[in-house]
Amino acid sequence: MEYSICFTKKEQAECVEILKPLEAAPGFILGRTLYSLISPGTELNHGYLQEHSNSYYPGYASVFIVESIGEGVENVRLGEQRFCMGPHRSFQHVQSNDTLSVPEGLKAEDAVVVRLMSIGLTALTTTAAKPGDHVIVSGAGPVGLLAAFLFQKHGYVTGIVEPSEERRNIAELAGIKQTWAEFPIQDPEWNGRTALVLDCSGHEAAVYKGCQVIRRRGEVVLCGVPWKRYTDLTAQELLHAIFHQYAIVRSGWEWDIPNHADPFSPHSIFNNLSYGLKLLSEGLLQAAPMSRHWSPRQAQEVYAGLAQRRITELFNLFDWSEGI
Repeated sequence: MEYSICFTKKEQAECVEILKPLEAAPGFILGRTLYSLISPGTELNHGYLQEHSNSYYPGYASVFIVESIGEGVENVRLGEQRFCMGPHRSFQHVQSNDTLSVPEGLKAEDAVVVRLMSIGLTALTTTAAKPGDHVIVSGAGPVGLLAAFLFQKHGYVTGIVEPSEERRNIAELAGIKQTWAEFPIQDPEWNGRTALVLDCSGHEAAVYKGCQVIRRRGEVVLCGVPWKRYTDLTAQELLHAIFHQYAIVRSGWEWDIPNHADPFSPHSIFNNLSYGLKLLSEGLLQAAPMSRHWSPRQAQEVYAGLAQRRITELFNLFDWSEGI
Protein backbone atom coordinates (compact mmCIF):
# COMPACT_ATOMS: atom_id res chain seq x y z
CA MET A 1 0.00 0.00 0.00
CA GLU A 2 1.13 3.56 -0.73
CA TYR A 3 0.57 6.68 1.36
CA SER A 4 0.21 10.44 1.08
CA ILE A 5 -0.09 13.36 3.47
CA CYS A 6 -3.57 14.87 3.27
CA PHE A 7 -5.26 17.86 4.90
CA THR A 8 -8.65 16.29 5.61
CA LYS A 9 -10.04 19.47 7.18
CA LYS A 10 -8.78 22.77 8.60
CA GLU A 11 -5.79 22.16 10.89
CA GLN A 12 -5.96 18.39 10.44
CA ALA A 13 -3.19 16.51 8.65
CA GLU A 14 -3.27 12.74 8.17
CA CYS A 15 -1.29 10.04 6.41
CA VAL A 16 -3.80 8.31 4.11
CA GLU A 17 -3.69 5.35 1.74
CA ILE A 18 -3.49 6.01 -2.02
CA LEU A 19 -3.01 3.97 -5.19
CA LYS A 20 0.24 3.80 -7.16
CA PRO A 21 0.54 3.31 -10.95
CA LEU A 22 1.89 -0.06 -11.99
CA GLU A 23 4.43 1.56 -14.30
CA ALA A 24 5.49 4.97 -15.53
CA ALA A 25 3.32 6.60 -18.20
CA PRO A 26 4.93 7.73 -21.50
CA GLY A 27 7.20 10.69 -20.85
CA PHE A 28 7.04 10.08 -17.07
CA ILE A 29 9.25 8.42 -14.48
CA LEU A 30 8.04 6.60 -11.39
CA GLY A 31 9.88 5.91 -8.17
CA ARG A 32 10.01 5.51 -4.42
CA THR A 33 10.23 8.71 -2.38
CA LEU A 34 13.15 9.09 0.00
CA TYR A 35 12.44 12.54 1.51
CA SER A 36 9.93 15.33 0.97
CA LEU A 37 10.44 18.88 2.21
CA ILE A 38 7.81 20.94 4.02
CA SER A 39 7.30 24.59 3.10
CA PRO A 40 6.46 26.29 6.43
CA GLY A 41 4.92 29.29 4.65
CA THR A 42 2.92 28.08 1.68
CA GLU A 43 1.76 24.75 3.10
CA LEU A 44 0.55 26.29 6.35
CA ASN A 45 -1.06 29.48 5.12
CA HIS A 46 -2.43 28.16 1.85
CA GLY A 47 -3.21 24.66 3.06
CA TYR A 48 -3.21 23.53 6.68
CA LEU A 49 -4.76 26.69 8.15
CA GLN A 50 -7.52 26.97 5.52
CA GLU A 51 -10.88 25.33 4.91
CA HIS A 52 -11.04 23.25 1.71
CA SER A 53 -14.08 21.88 -0.07
CA ASN A 54 -12.18 18.67 -0.88
CA SER A 55 -9.27 16.80 0.62
CA TYR A 56 -6.03 18.73 0.02
CA TYR A 57 -2.83 16.88 -0.79
CA PRO A 58 0.13 19.17 -0.02
CA GLY A 59 3.67 19.03 -1.26
CA TYR A 60 6.64 21.16 -2.14
CA ALA A 61 9.70 19.12 -3.08
CA SER A 62 10.85 15.51 -3.05
CA VAL A 63 13.84 13.31 -3.84
CA PHE A 64 13.07 9.81 -5.10
CA ILE A 65 14.70 6.69 -6.56
CA VAL A 66 13.76 5.87 -10.17
CA GLU A 67 12.01 2.49 -10.43
CA SER A 68 10.21 2.74 -13.77
CA ILE A 69 10.92 4.78 -16.90
CA GLY A 70 8.15 5.61 -19.36
CA GLU A 71 8.31 5.38 -23.12
CA GLY A 72 10.20 8.21 -24.77
CA VAL A 73 12.21 9.20 -21.70
CA GLU A 74 15.92 9.74 -22.23
CA ASN A 75 18.91 10.41 -19.98
CA VAL A 76 17.34 8.81 -16.90
CA ARG A 77 18.71 5.67 -15.24
CA LEU A 78 16.94 3.09 -13.10
CA GLY A 79 18.11 3.36 -9.51
CA GLU A 80 19.31 6.96 -9.71
CA GLN A 81 18.12 9.64 -7.29
CA ARG A 82 16.19 12.55 -8.78
CA PHE A 83 14.68 15.78 -7.47
CA CYS A 84 11.19 16.99 -8.30
CA MET A 85 8.65 19.49 -7.01
CA GLY A 86 6.44 16.60 -5.95
CA PRO A 87 3.91 16.03 -3.17
CA HIS A 88 4.33 14.41 0.24
CA ARG A 89 3.68 10.82 -0.73
CA SER A 90 5.50 7.51 -0.76
CA PHE A 91 6.09 7.56 -4.53
CA GLN A 92 6.58 10.14 -7.27
CA HIS A 93 5.13 9.90 -10.78
CA VAL A 94 6.31 12.94 -12.70
CA GLN A 95 7.23 14.10 -16.20
CA SER A 96 10.91 13.41 -16.71
CA ASN A 97 11.76 16.97 -17.82
CA ASP A 98 10.40 18.23 -14.51
CA THR A 99 13.07 16.33 -12.58
CA LEU A 100 16.78 16.77 -12.00
CA SER A 101 19.50 14.25 -11.24
CA VAL A 102 20.94 14.56 -7.74
CA PRO A 103 24.73 15.03 -7.98
CA GLU A 104 26.94 12.18 -6.82
CA GLY A 105 27.88 12.55 -3.16
CA LEU A 106 24.95 14.83 -2.25
CA LYS A 107 22.62 13.19 0.25
CA ALA A 108 18.94 13.06 -0.65
CA GLU A 109 17.95 14.82 2.59
CA ASP A 110 20.29 17.71 1.73
CA ALA A 111 19.36 17.85 -1.96
CA VAL A 112 15.65 18.39 -1.30
CA VAL A 113 16.45 21.74 0.40
CA VAL A 114 17.27 23.20 -3.03
CA ARG A 115 13.57 23.90 -3.55
CA LEU A 116 13.73 26.67 -0.91
CA MET A 117 16.75 28.13 -2.73
CA SER A 118 14.68 28.78 -5.84
CA ILE A 119 13.25 32.05 -4.48
CA GLY A 120 16.70 33.48 -3.78
CA LEU A 121 18.00 32.17 -7.11
CA THR A 122 15.25 34.01 -9.00
CA ALA A 123 16.17 37.20 -7.12
CA LEU A 124 19.85 36.66 -7.93
CA THR A 125 18.94 36.15 -11.58
CA THR A 126 16.76 39.26 -11.90
CA THR A 127 18.36 41.88 -9.63
CA ALA A 128 20.18 44.93 -10.99
CA ALA A 129 22.66 44.71 -8.08
CA LYS A 130 26.14 43.51 -9.00
CA PRO A 131 28.81 41.53 -7.10
CA GLY A 132 30.54 43.82 -4.63
CA ASP A 133 27.30 45.68 -3.87
CA HIS A 134 25.74 45.67 -0.40
CA VAL A 135 22.75 43.35 0.06
CA ILE A 136 20.51 43.02 3.13
CA VAL A 137 18.27 40.00 3.60
CA SER A 138 15.39 40.57 6.01
CA GLY A 139 14.34 37.40 7.83
CA ALA A 140 16.58 34.43 8.66
CA GLY A 141 14.02 31.73 8.07
CA PRO A 142 14.80 28.97 5.58
CA VAL A 143 14.24 31.13 2.49
CA GLY A 144 16.14 34.13 3.86
CA LEU A 145 19.09 32.12 5.15
CA LEU A 146 19.53 30.32 1.84
CA ALA A 147 19.22 33.60 -0.08
CA ALA A 148 21.91 35.17 2.13
CA PHE A 149 24.26 32.27 1.42
CA LEU A 150 23.65 32.64 -2.32
CA PHE A 151 24.43 36.36 -2.41
CA GLN A 152 27.42 35.99 -0.10
CA LYS A 153 28.74 33.14 -2.26
CA HIS A 154 28.55 35.31 -5.39
CA GLY A 155 30.56 38.21 -4.10
CA TYR A 156 27.96 40.51 -2.59
CA VAL A 157 28.60 42.17 0.77
CA THR A 158 25.73 40.45 2.55
CA GLY A 159 24.02 40.84 5.92
CA ILE A 160 20.85 39.49 7.55
CA VAL A 161 18.36 41.43 9.67
CA GLU A 162 16.61 39.06 12.08
CA PRO A 163 14.93 40.01 15.40
CA SER A 164 15.32 36.47 16.80
CA GLU A 165 18.65 36.03 18.58
CA GLU A 166 18.38 32.27 18.13
CA ARG A 167 18.06 32.58 14.37
CA ARG A 168 20.86 35.14 14.19
CA ASN A 169 23.09 32.69 16.05
CA ILE A 170 22.14 29.92 13.60
CA ALA A 171 23.02 32.18 10.66
CA GLU A 172 26.35 33.20 12.17
CA LEU A 173 27.33 29.64 13.06
CA ALA A 174 26.40 28.54 9.54
CA GLY A 175 28.74 31.13 8.05
CA ILE A 176 26.85 34.39 7.45
CA LYS A 177 29.37 37.15 8.19
CA GLN A 178 27.04 39.99 9.25
CA THR A 179 23.77 39.95 11.19
CA TRP A 180 21.70 42.57 13.03
CA ALA A 181 18.59 42.61 15.19
CA GLU A 182 17.43 45.78 13.39
CA PHE A 183 18.18 47.49 10.10
CA PRO A 184 21.55 49.31 10.18
CA ILE A 185 20.01 52.73 9.55
CA GLN A 186 22.73 54.49 11.57
CA ASP A 187 25.65 52.61 10.00
CA PRO A 188 27.27 54.63 7.17
CA GLU A 189 28.72 51.41 5.75
CA TRP A 190 25.17 50.30 4.90
CA ASN A 191 22.83 53.29 5.06
CA GLY A 192 22.59 54.83 1.61
CA ARG A 193 24.95 52.20 0.15
CA THR A 194 22.70 49.13 0.08
CA ALA A 195 21.84 48.16 -3.48
CA LEU A 196 19.27 45.49 -2.64
CA VAL A 197 17.03 44.59 0.28
CA LEU A 198 15.52 41.14 -0.07
CA ASP A 199 12.56 40.95 2.28
CA CYS A 200 11.87 37.33 3.22
CA SER A 201 9.77 38.16 6.28
CA GLY A 202 6.52 39.46 4.79
CA HIS A 203 6.60 42.16 7.50
CA GLU A 204 5.62 45.65 6.38
CA ALA A 205 8.01 47.31 8.85
CA ALA A 206 10.91 45.49 7.19
CA VAL A 207 9.86 46.78 3.78
CA TYR A 208 9.58 50.32 5.18
CA LYS A 209 13.03 50.15 6.79
CA GLY A 210 14.43 48.60 3.63
CA CYS A 211 13.22 51.59 1.63
CA GLN A 212 15.01 53.87 4.08
CA VAL A 213 18.38 52.10 4.05
CA ILE A 214 18.89 51.57 0.32
CA ARG A 215 20.94 53.78 -1.95
CA ARG A 216 19.19 55.93 -4.56
CA ARG A 217 17.55 53.69 -7.15
CA GLY A 218 18.16 50.67 -4.93
CA GLU A 219 15.82 47.68 -5.04
CA VAL A 220 13.50 46.32 -2.36
CA VAL A 221 12.35 42.88 -3.50
CA LEU A 222 9.34 41.32 -1.75
CA CYS A 223 10.04 37.59 -1.39
CA GLY A 224 8.10 37.04 1.84
CA VAL A 225 4.32 36.78 1.55
CA PRO A 226 2.54 39.46 3.63
CA TRP A 227 0.09 36.97 5.11
CA LYS A 228 -1.18 39.43 7.72
CA ARG A 229 -0.80 42.95 9.12
CA TYR A 230 1.79 43.41 11.86
CA THR A 231 1.96 47.18 12.50
CA ASP A 232 0.07 50.48 12.24
CA LEU A 233 2.34 51.83 9.50
CA THR A 234 0.45 53.78 6.87
CA ALA A 235 0.76 53.64 3.10
CA GLN A 236 1.80 57.31 3.19
CA GLU A 237 4.86 56.53 5.32
CA LEU A 238 5.92 53.79 2.93
CA LEU A 239 5.27 55.97 -0.12
CA HIS A 240 7.29 58.79 1.42
CA ALA A 241 10.29 56.48 1.83
CA ILE A 242 9.92 55.09 -1.70
CA PHE A 243 9.62 58.55 -3.26
CA HIS A 244 12.54 60.19 -1.49
CA GLN A 245 14.92 57.25 -1.96
CA TYR A 246 13.88 56.76 -5.59
CA ALA A 247 13.35 53.15 -4.56
CA ILE A 248 12.45 50.34 -6.92
CA VAL A 249 10.02 48.15 -5.01
CA ARG A 250 8.94 44.98 -6.78
CA SER A 251 7.60 41.51 -6.28
CA GLY A 252 10.05 38.74 -5.56
CA TRP A 253 7.77 36.28 -7.35
CA GLU A 254 9.69 33.05 -7.76
CA TRP A 255 8.02 32.31 -11.10
CA ASP A 256 9.14 35.56 -12.71
CA ILE A 257 11.25 33.36 -14.97
CA PRO A 258 9.93 30.34 -16.94
CA ASN A 259 10.09 26.75 -15.74
CA HIS A 260 12.34 25.77 -18.63
CA ALA A 261 14.70 27.81 -20.76
CA ASP A 262 14.13 28.55 -24.44
CA PRO A 263 16.18 30.48 -27.04
CA PHE A 264 14.60 33.78 -25.97
CA SER A 265 14.58 33.07 -22.20
CA PRO A 266 17.93 31.53 -21.22
CA HIS A 267 17.26 31.72 -17.46
CA SER A 268 14.76 29.33 -15.91
CA ILE A 269 13.56 27.75 -12.69
CA PHE A 270 15.05 24.36 -13.54
CA ASN A 271 18.38 25.81 -14.65
CA ASN A 272 18.51 27.60 -11.31
CA LEU A 273 17.58 24.45 -9.40
CA SER A 274 20.27 22.50 -11.24
CA TYR A 275 22.80 25.17 -10.29
CA GLY A 276 21.53 25.11 -6.70
CA LEU A 277 22.08 21.36 -6.50
CA LYS A 278 25.61 21.88 -7.76
CA LEU A 279 26.25 24.51 -5.06
CA LEU A 280 24.90 22.20 -2.36
CA SER A 281 27.08 19.35 -3.59
CA GLU A 282 30.07 21.70 -3.32
CA GLY A 283 29.25 22.53 0.31
CA LEU A 284 27.38 25.85 0.11
CA LEU A 285 25.98 25.07 3.56
CA GLN A 286 25.44 22.12 5.85
CA ALA A 287 21.68 21.60 6.06
CA ALA A 288 21.77 18.61 8.43
CA PRO A 289 22.38 20.55 11.68
CA MET A 290 19.37 22.76 10.85
CA SER A 291 17.08 19.90 9.79
CA ARG A 292 14.60 17.60 11.47
CA HIS A 293 13.20 14.38 10.04
CA TRP A 294 9.64 13.25 10.70
CA SER A 295 7.72 10.07 10.06
CA PRO A 296 4.74 10.65 7.75
CA ARG A 297 2.66 9.28 10.62
CA GLN A 298 3.61 12.45 12.53
CA ALA A 299 1.99 14.76 9.98
CA GLN A 300 -0.44 16.36 12.43
CA GLU A 301 2.30 16.87 15.01
CA VAL A 302 4.65 18.61 12.59
CA TYR A 303 2.10 20.91 10.95
CA ALA A 304 0.56 21.89 14.29
CA GLY A 305 4.05 22.49 15.68
CA LEU A 306 4.99 24.71 12.77
CA ALA A 307 1.72 26.63 12.99
CA GLN A 308 2.25 27.24 16.70
CA ARG A 309 5.97 28.05 16.22
CA ARG A 310 7.04 25.26 18.57
CA ILE A 311 9.47 23.77 16.04
CA THR A 312 12.77 25.61 15.81
CA GLU A 313 14.54 23.67 13.05
CA LEU A 314 14.61 25.53 9.73
CA PHE A 315 14.24 22.51 7.45
CA ASN A 316 11.58 19.91 8.21
CA LEU A 317 11.40 16.76 6.11
CA PHE A 318 9.16 13.71 5.91
CA ASP A 319 11.36 10.59 5.84
CA TRP A 320 9.88 7.96 3.49
CA SER A 321 13.14 6.05 3.08
CA GLU A 322 12.26 3.19 5.45
CA GLY A 323 8.57 2.98 4.56
CA ILE A 324 5.64 3.86 6.82
